[in-house]
Amino acid sequence: MEVFRISKHTHATGLSASGSANRWNLKGQYVLYAGSSRSLASLELVVHRGVIEPLTSYKVMVISLSDEDYLVRQVSTKELPPDWRRVAGYPALQRLGSAWYVAQETLVLKVPSAVIPYEYNYLINTEHPDFARHVQLVRTEDYFWDDRLL
Repeated sequence: MEVFRISKHTHATGLSASGSANRWNLKGQYVLYAGSSRSLASLELVVHRGVIEPLTSYKVMVISLSDEDYLVRQVSTKELPPDWRRVAGYPALQRLGSAWYVAQETLVLKVPSAVIPYEYNYLINTEHPDFARHVQLVRTEDYFWDDRLL
């Protein structure tokens, strides 16, 4: 399957994670976040940046994940606290994601998007033993902001 990540062009040359804390992981945990589509990845970028930066050069990273079921754990909204879409829900989500990361339960954690809960983001554990074998940067594509969004 292909998933999509939008990054500044300087960070789009390889599959590495910063180790920064985010919605589903704690600081020091190396997780790549990707969307199920280019459009979801775009919305996630806008939400997390807080502003559209049309002068910044971005790339779409097309990432291939092996399709084997044992590599992916899916989290359903039924497993999440009522406030999971808000910042107040971060601690519970970070505990869930951190437990997944530390246990190396699966290579990928498929989670509902807080922006569009019926679509999914994919968290990829770059420290998982299956990472090198089952995750590949297929290509990068130029990314541009449609002027109508500005």
